[in-house]
Amino acid sequence: MANQVEPGDHDSGLAVKDMEGHEEERLCGKWRVACGLYSYNLRDVFTWRLLKTIVMGQVLSLLICGTAVSCQYLANAGVETPMLQSFLNYALLLLVYTTILCTRKGDGNILQILKTKWWKYLVMGVADVEANYAVVKAYQFTTLTSIQLLDCFVIPVLMVLSWFFLKTRYKLVHFIAVMLCLLGVGAMVGADILAGRDQGSTSDVVLGDGLVLLSAILYAVSNVCQEYTVKNLSRVDFLGMMGLFGTVISGIQLAVLETRAVAAIKWDYHISRLFAVYVLCMFALYSFMPVVVKMTSATAVNLSLLTADLFSLFCGIFLFKYMFSTLYIISFVVITLGFVMFNAVPTYSALPDSGEDDPAEASGERTAESSSDHLLSADRETAVVSL
Repeated sequence: MANQVEPGDHDSGLAVKDMEGHEEERLCGKWRVACGLYSYNLRDVFTWRLLKTIVMGQVLSLLICGTAVSCQYLANAGVETPMLQSFLNYALLLLVYTTILCTRKGDGNILQILKTKWWKYLVMGVADVEANYAVVKAYQFTTLTSIQLLDCFVIPVLMVLSWFFLKTRYKLVHFIAVMLCLLGVGAMVGADILAGRDQGSTSDVVLGDGLVLLSAILYAVSNVCQEYTVKNLSRVDFLGMMGLFGTVISGIQLAVLETRAVAAIKWDYHISRLFAVYVLCMFALYSFMPVVVKMTSATAVNLSLLTADLFSLFCGIFLFKYMFSTLYIISFVVITLGFVMFNAVPTYSALPDSGEDDPAEASGERTAESSSDHLLSADRETAVVSL
């Protein structure tokens, strides 16, 4: 018959369709591997590990909120001594963690560390001290809105530095998550403008904005150094060296810049309590932050810290009679959603593991992966096989 299909033609047609199907699967597999958009259940993503990461990140934000509120009360009392406050924090780190390094024996002793890596920790200490000073100084020249917006520059700088120096590799979903977090910050700043909270000076906006950008870059350098140290050496190494060099550097700047301001402080129980609250919050922040950085990354931690300004605003509503805006709630939800997206899909790093104080503990921490990590790895292997 004229319309009869030969068996060979039918088989070849099926083969062509099969090849087209495999080609489509191959392209989809490549796209999914590049973007990090794998097929997995929500319960495999929202694990206890992710929940713990979210909670710990918000604890860091609350600690920053505590420092902001205490600083506001000190400013209301006429006390503006940012370098003194930083010096007290570094001195407390020195007393606790540098003392631990001094009691070590062998290669982990503080003398051995200083002989081989002193200049690296000096750079880290200078970056951290000057970042804190630059952002506080910026309030004298520019507005709160500019500082809140430009301070977010630390995140893209962190991602670039992590890419080159820590060999961290990001997927499309991570960039989307960062953009979502920055969108939340935009909503927060918009609420501030609508509420008339565009505080600060406008005496030299260019200088003030430049100081904020400089602060963001220095924070990024300090955070990258922190991530490398806590993931390859130990948390005590980082905090001990930060306490040592931070105390020396901030002490010198304190003597040069704030001698008169410190002498003018009228010490009483109220002022002393505010200083104590600030220093304890900063000490807890510095002590706790390396733990979260080791679990996630410096970039992820800074994304979680974007909610710190919101917590400060919520406190300001009750303590300083700030005007409430629904945009604050929207901003918090959007930033949290972006943070969850960033941590739901793991990044991958080529960093070597070396030199931990407790090999058994370090090995346990390196192998402590969430179920989503295992599932994503399995999906990635399947996608590679299909290629």
